[in-house]
Amino acid sequence: MAPSRRVGLLALVAGCLLPSGVLALWPIPNTLETGTTALIVSPYFSFDVQVEDAPLDLYEAVTQAQFYLANDKLGRLVVGRGSNDTTALVGAETLSTLTLSLTSSATPLGTRSEEYALTIPADGSAATLTANSTLGLYRGLTTFNQLFYYYGGVTYTLLAPITITDTPAYPFRGLELDTARNYYPVPDILRTLDAMSWVKINMFHWHITDSQSFPLEVAQYPELAINGAYSAEEVYTASDIQYIVQYAAKEVDTPGHTAIIGATYPDYVACFDEDPWATYANEPPAGQLRFALPEVVNFTASLLADIAQTMPSSYFSTGGDELNTACYTNDLPTQQQLNSTNTTLNDALNTFTLATHAALIAEGKTPIVWEEMVLDWNITLSNETIVMIWISSEDAAAVVEKGFRIVQAPSNYFYLDCGAGGWLGADPTGNSWCDPFKTWSESYTFDPLANLTEAQYGFVLGGKRALLWSEQSGPENLDPIVWPRAASSAEIFWSGQQPTGAPLNVTEALPRLQDIRYRMVQRGLRPINLQPYWCALRPDACDLTA
Repeated sequence: MAPSRRVGLLALVAGCLLPSGVLALWPIPNTLETGTTALIVSPYFSFDVQVEDAPLDLYEAVTQAQFYLANDKLGRLVVGRGSNDTTALVGAETLSTLTLSLTSSATPLGTRSEEYALTIPADGSAATLTANSTLGLYRGLTTFNQLFYYYGGVTYTLLAPITITDTPAYPFRGLELDTARNYYPVPDILRTLDAMSWVKINMFHWHITDSQSFPLEVAQYPELAINGAYSAEEVYTASDIQYIVQYAAKEVDTPGHTAIIGATYPDYVACFDEDPWATYANEPPAGQLRFALPEVVNFTASLLADIAQTMPSSYFSTGGDELNTACYTNDLPTQQQLNSTNTTLNDALNTFTLATHAALIAEGKTPIVWEEMVLDWNITLSNETIVMIWISSEDAAAVVEKGFRIVQAPSNYFYLDCGAGGWLGADPTGNSWCDPFKTWSESYTFDPLANLTEAQYGFVLGGKRALLWSEQSGPENLDPIVWPRAASSAEIFWSGQQPTGAPLNVTEALPRLQDIRYRMVQRGLRPINLQPYWCALRPDACDLTA
C-alpha cells in the first residue's frame, strides 16, 4: 500500500455528459473541460508546494500523490489496454510540475473546506492546483492522480488541456463499519480509510461495540474490554484509537445493543443473556442497559465522556435503535424503579438521553442518533442532534418535519450486508432481513432529497452509502463486500449530477466506476468485479440495450 494520508469526505455536485474518453474521474467534478492533446508525465515530475508554513499533513499528502503517480501504472480500460495510444504519444509535450498554492492562509488538513481548482495545460507548462485550504489541495491531488494512464513505461493523458473546478454539495459523506460482531485488525481499517479518501468519502462511522463484544480499551473502565473483547489480541488500544479516529465518528450504541456490558456490570443490564433471545432482542445475545436506574445513567454518561475524550471528531453516535420494550416489561429492577418514581419507560429514556448527551456536549461533541429516537419515542434532543435514517428512505420526511438535520443511510439502498442469506442456526431457509443484495447501480439511483420540500433541502447533511454490519463479514471479505459499491454514494453526495447539469445515470457512470475499481486493484485493494473483464474493456457493450 502507498504512504498514507487517511482522509475522507463527502458531498453532492453538478454534472453532465462527459467528453468522450473521460472514464477516469470518480466522483465526477462540478465542472470539467478537456481537450484532445496527448501529454506525457515526466519521469522527473515534481510537486511544487507554494504554501507558506505548509503543515506536515500537506507534505504527507504530496508524498502519497507522488507514490500513486509513479506506481498506479493503470492501463486504459480499452482493448489493448493503451497499446493503440503509442502513436498519439510520439512527439507529445511533457508535464514536469504541478504547483500547489492556497488562496488564503494554510489551515489543517481536517478543516471542512474542500473546493479546489485544477488546470493542466497542453503545452507542457506547469499544471496548477489552487484551493483555500490544505484539505482542498488534498482533494485536488486525488483528482489529479485519476487523470493519468500507463503503457510501455509512459504515464500520460490524451485529454489535455484539462480544467476542473470542484466542490462538494454535502458535508457528510460516510462509510460505517461494524467491528463488534467480528473483529477487524487495524491494518484492514486503515486500508479502508485510504480507499475512502480515493473517492472523497470523508466520514468513517465506527460502530465499535455491540451486544456481542466490547473491543474498545477505555482508560476509566478497562474491565469492559478485558471481559468484553473476544480475546486480548482483539482489542483496539488507546494508541490504535488515536491513529484511526482522526477522521472517525465513533458509535457506542445505547441503551440497546449493550448485552456485553453485563459481563462486567451484570447489575446494569436487563434480560442479560436471557432465553429465548428472540423475545428480548433483535439478535443474540439478549441484554440492554437498565437506563431507568440512576447508577446506570451516571455510569453511561461517564463512559461516553471518557471515550469522547479520546477522539478529535466533533461527532459521537449514541445509537438508540432497536430498543426492545419487552425486556424492560419483564425486568424487576426496571419496574421497581419506574413504580417508585411514578415515571414511564419513555420518561426514563428521556432522562437517560438528556444526561448522556449532556456529557458528550460538554466534551464538544455533536450527538448522532438513529431515527427511532425521534419517531418512536417522545424525548428531548438538542436542536444540534443529527439523525440517521436507516429503516427506510421514506422516513426522512418525518424526521425533517420535526426540525432535525439528517444523514441518509436507508437500508433499502445502502446496507452492504443485505442479500447474503440468513446467518442464524437452525434456520436453513432463512434470508437476510433486508434482501435483496444492494447493487451499486440500485444505490446510485438514490435521491437524497426525495419527498422533501425545497425549504427542507438544507436539513440533509449528506449520507452513508456504505454500511457494513458484520454478522457475516470480517477482514477476509472486507474489500470485496465494500468496494467498489461504496463508491456509488461518493458520487451521489459529492457530484449529484453530471458536469453539464444532466442527472446521474448508471450507463454513463459504469465505465468510470470500472476505472476506479481497476485503479483500486493497482493500489493493493481487493474489490469485487463489476462485470467480466471483456465488458470492462468495451464500455456499453454489455448493457441490456446494447
